Parts: sequence; structure tokens; C-alpha cells
Amino acid sequence: MKVIHLISGGDSGGAKTHVLSLLQNLNKTITAQLVCFRDGPFAEEARALGIPTVIMGGNNIPRLRRELADYIRQGGYQVIHCHGSRANMVGALLRRPTGLPVVTTVHSDYKLDYMGRPLSRLTFGNINAWALRQLDYRIGVSDAMVDLLIDRGFPPDTFYAIYNGLDFTPAPPQGDRLSYLRGLGADVDETSVVVGIAARLNPVKDMSTLIRGFAAGYQKCRRLRLVIAGDGEEKDKLTALAKELGVERQVTFAGWISGGMDRFYSALDINALTSLSETFPYALTEGARFHLATVSTAVGGIPYLIDQDVNGYLFSPGDWEALGEHLAVMGNDDQLRHSLGEKLYEKASTQFSIQKTVDTQLHIYEEILRRHSRPKRDRDGVVICGAYGRGNAGDDAILEAILQEMRSIDPDMPVTVLSKDPRSTRLSYRVRAVHRSNILAWRRAMGHAKLYINGGGSLIQDVTSRRSLWFYLHNIQTAKRRGCKVQMYGCGIGPVTRESHRKLAARVLNANVDVITLREPDSLEELRAMGVTKPEILLTADPALTLRRAGEDETDSVLLRAGIPPHGKYLCFALRKWRGFEEKAPLFAAAAQYAYDTYGLTAVFTAVEKHQDPIANQLAARGLTAPHYFLDDAGTSGTIIGALSRMEAVVSMRLHALIFAAGQGIPLAGVVYDPKVSAFLRYIGQELFTDLDALTEENLREMIDRAVAQASHPEAQAAAVLRLQDMERKNVEVARRLLDM
Repeated sequence: MKVIHLISGGDSGGAKTHVLSLLQNLNKTITAQLVCFRDGPFAEEARALGIPTVIMGGNNIPRLRRELADYIRQGGYQVIHCHGSRANMVGALLRRPTGLPVVTTVHSDYKLDYMGRPLSRLTFGNINAWALRQLDYRIGVSDAMVDLLIDRGFPPDTFYAIYNGLDFTPAPPQGDRLSYLRGLGADVDETSVVVGIAARLNPVKDMSTLIRGFAAGYQKCRRLRLVIAGDGEEKDKLTALAKELGVERQVTFAGWISGGMDRFYSALDINALTSLSETFPYALTEGARFHLATVSTAVGGIPYLIDQDVNGYLFSPGDWEALGEHLAVMGNDDQLRHSLGEKLYEKASTQFSIQKTVDTQLHIYEEILRRHSRPKRDRDGVVICGAYGRGNAGDDAILEAILQEMRSIDPDMPVTVLSKDPRSTRLSYRVRAVHRSNILAWRRAMGHAKLYINGGGSLIQDVTSRRSLWFYLHNIQTAKRRGCKVQMYGCGIGPVTRESHRKLAARVLNANVDVITLREPDSLEELRAMGVTKPEILLTADPALTLRRAGEDETDSVLLRAGIPPHGKYLCFALRKWRGFEEKAPLFAAAAQYAYDTYGLTAVFTAVEKHQDPIANQLAARGLTAPHYFLDDAGTSGTIIGALSRMEAVVSMRLHALIFAAGQGIPLAGVVYDPKVSAFLRYIGQELFTDLDALTEENLREMIDRAVAQASHPEAQAAAVLRLQDMERKNVEVARRLLDM
């Protein structure tokens, strides 16, 4: 593979480090040619690292375009990779004459690149904003940067994320720490706990918050010292602030550190960052290399490295009080500080190494070349419609699973999702999404797609809303008329209560659907009773059964953020408001008290639909005196599954809490507000459920007793779930067949 990299040649900081370390390591596997638009220290350092480097300068852009196009054709390059505004402009101009895919790495927020330079922002800034939209693909230096650009209207399926990687080879001994720190001017002794930061002293780095937070922490831990490595326009202001707060002796302004940063980081106990904006700073992984406990603002890609309370601390930009608390806690607890540093090193060295970065970049190139050579078709890809973008983790889990399975068929498949919140859907799944009410947009998408998927869940029902039923039936009909194959995917059917609705549904499904795959037998019986006979109908399972739980650290972090110790003995309640729920709500508090008194289980009231379920959970826990917790936002499907895997048993009205827990072998007890709940439980051979209307304190206690007893014998339920996961594969097999027709 041959890739040509374009860059201005005057870059510094994280962008410079990223490009040089990446190209140095890429050239061990492929040809990565560097073209700088000017000579100087950047190009000299590249040559010293063995990176093939040429200079093509000048302000005559048409001539530069011709020279580069000839150079690229003669060199047989396959991908053009740009870094920075000037390179983006040139790359945009090279797309047509070379016919090659052009990708850019976005190292920083282009709207902030020319902060304080209005003329440059008006010219170079606007040219860069135009060029970024002309290129084929974009790589954000962190998922947060990708999300930022998608939120500004860039196509979500043209993005990749990459993280600044570091060589975690252990550094050699760095010499005596105290003599080094004293040489920088620090007032330290053997008992000092040294907080450090390496950053420019400018407004974006928000050093005022650092000094205020340090001063607050120092009041609770007199061992703390702060050393600032860096210089900039705010130094006088910051020096005055330290004096005003009475910590001028404890704060050291060391200026720029020469001779590399290893000596600096090896002398610290705590690494800090207070930036208002970042992508994914090297300063944190450099500190992690030295096993440093770390506290940082939760900006950019930093939360992907730091799991709150597990391997470090995060705080909101400007919140110096929270920073002070974190510094004091770490300063006063040597064991905690050591533990945080070790866990951060473990994660950073495995997930954010330079080899990981290189492997990711090579994978991106391979995917770009594959997508670039993909044949153009008149009809291609899928449109997926369901109850998405409503904040319901169950419905969103269905979408996540369907997308995962579509990518197993064709990783480059164009996908459009109809969503109530297309912005959230674009950001969460990196797919094109249109609003459910944007009829022109989804009709246009159907006109280009090959397959329409009516995406899981109980969409064909009229209990929650008759308008919902009409909407989904209309979309199925429109998709068929626009030329799509139509699949109802791992879905449930009903209840459809009105006879007119049953006739309408049967007529539309018989006339327009190619294949219906169902998640449980009750839905099959409902279709037969409605008179749906013409589509091919298969019994499969819910797509969400294929989803995996998040990693242990990520799950720990979700629980800790909610104030829940990660490894307790817990009984989960996953409830929802429904007709008659308020009358029954006190029974759940009584059951939680019973579980605590009898089995030592602490109740965790968990929200699956994060807007409405917390209301139901608060209502159910009213008056409960036993210890209990609320998990109002458990994050993604993976972290919800991870949280449920920590439970001894689950009592749930929510179907997908039962599905998620079943997949982890957790004992279940269902409270049935809708037939789909009992249908699933029967399908896995689980008879432990009762209707909400029939719920009593006695039968709820009995279900908890039986669920706890099952905890030591999960084999039967696990076997049933494995059988369903195997049956679920029919969903994707059907989709593959329809796409191949």
C-alpha cells in the first residue's frame, strides 16, 4: 500500500507528534510518503526519523496542484492523506485529477484554530471549512471530535476515530526526583505529593481553574505541591492569582522543559489537565506511562481513557471546587493514588499504544480502499424504521443489533435510519438518519435502497397509539411501492385490539411484506388469527440477544457515577408507568425491604427508558427504609447489560431488561403489563411471572424467593438463551437473501 501525506510543515504540539510517530511506524509496513509545503524543523525531524520526505512549496496553488497530481500518478499512490487547513485545501483540489480517495485527520476544532486572529479566521478558516466538506473521508483524533463534526452536519458514515498512541516501552531511571524538582524551583521534601501539568499558559488550557482547585485542595492536604511546565501569555495573571490565594510558595512555574518530558513526568505523583477543549491529549497518556494518578476535565476524548472513580477522576470545565476535592482525596491517600495510576497504565498501555494507533490507521486505509472500489449500484443498502430516538434503551438496542448484523453482511452498506431524534441516532451509530416526519427524505431514501426493514419490537400494535400503527403500516406500503424488498425483523406482533385495525394490518402485510421474522411464538399465533398468510413467516428471536456487555471498568464507572458500589449483592427492579402502576407501586418497596431483610439484597431501581422510568422508580421506592439505589442513566446497551450482570436477580416490567439479564444468566421475575413480556419468558422456559393487575405482596415475595433459589442453578435458562441466540441468526440470513435477490 502507498499513501501520500500532505502537511504544511509548520505544525507543532500534538499534531506534530501524532503525524511523525504515525508515519515513522507506518513505514515499517507500508509506504507512507510525507510532503511538506515548506522546509524547516518539522521536515528535518521527519528525515531524522527515517520518514521519506519531500518539499513542494510556493503560493502558486494551480502549479502545486499539477506538480502533486503528476507526482502522485507517477508514484502509484493509492490514498491521499491530509493534515491541516492548507493540506485540506490542496487535497480537495486533487480529488478530481487523481481520482483517488482523499482523507483528512482533524487534529483540532477548526472553528478554534484561528482564535484571536480574525483575519486568518475569515480567510484560512473559511477555506478550511469548505475543504473539509469536499473530502471523501475524515478521521477525528478521538470519538468526541468525530461527534463534534457530525453534529455540524458532516455525513456520519464518512468518519473514523483514531487516538494518539504512545510508545509504552518503560523509560530508563530518571535520577533523583527531589533534586530535579528543586532544580525547577519547587519547595518539596520527601513527604510532598506533587501535582504537575505540561501545557501552554493560554485561555484554552484554563490554568486559573487549576490554581484555584489546587489552592482548595491544599487547604485539606498540606502535602500538595503544584509544578506547571509551560509558558504563555497568561503567566503574569496566573502568578498573581497564586499569590492572591496564598499558595505562591507551593506553586512553581517551571517554564518550558528542555530535553524531553520523561524526567518531568517521572517526578510527579498526580497528573492534571484543566483544558476547556481537547481532542485526545498526549499529556495524559504520557503521564499514564509513568503510572500517574490523573485528574482531568471531561472534554474531548478524555472520558474514553478515564473511567470515573475507577482509574482516575473527571470534572466539568471550570469546576475548581470538584478539582480541589479530587486533589485532596488523592493527596491524603497514598494507596488510592497508586491504585488509580496502575489501573490507568493498564488501560492506556493496551488500548492507547502507538501500535494500536498504527493498526487502526492501517485498518482505516484498507476500508477506504475497499469502499472506493465498491461498484456503484442503482439500488443499494437498507432503510431501517422502528421506535428509535426516544431514549428507550430496549428499542435502541434493537437498532444497534440490526446495524451490527447488516454490517456483518456488508460492512460498507449504505444505511438510513428513520428516527424521532436523528441527531442522537447519527451520533450514537454513525449512520445517516432522517426524522420520522420528514416524508420527502425517507421516501427518497427508499427510492435508492434495496431493502426496507421494519425494525424489531412490537410495532404492529394499537395499544399505545393507533397513529403509531398507521405510521408503520404506511411506511411498509410506501417502501414496497418505492421498489424495496420488505422484511419485518425479529419483531413482536400485537396486541391489535380493534377489528378495523386487524383487517387493515392483515391487508397491508399480505400485500407488501416479503418475509416476517418473529421473536416469539405468541406473535405467530396473532398473525395467523389476523389472517396474515402471504408473507414468508419464520420464528426467530429478538435481535438484542446478540449484544454483548461492556468491559468491567466501564461497567464499574457507570455504577460508581450513580453512587453504587460495583460489587455488592443487588436485586434489580426495572419498572415503568402503566395503567394501574401507581396502585401497585408500594408493593415494590415492600418487596425491596423483604429482599434486604431476608437475603441481604440491596434494591437497584434501574431505568431502561431514561425519561419516564425514573419517575416510576421513585414512586416505587417511596417510603423504603432499607438501603437502595437509583440507576437512572446506565448509558449504552453494553453498560446496561454490564450493570444487570452484577445483579443476583431481576424483577422487571421492561421486556429488554429481561432480555439483557437472560443473556447474562441472571434469574428473572416478570411483572406483565403487555403480553410480550410473558411471551418472551415462556419462550425461554421461564414461568416466573404475574400480571400487573394480579400482583400482590405475597406473589411478589414468592417470585423473589424462587428467583434467588434459581441463582445457583442458571443452566436451564442459559441453555434456552443460547438456543434463542442461534435462532436469531435467521433474521440476518433472511436479510442477506433479500439483498441478494
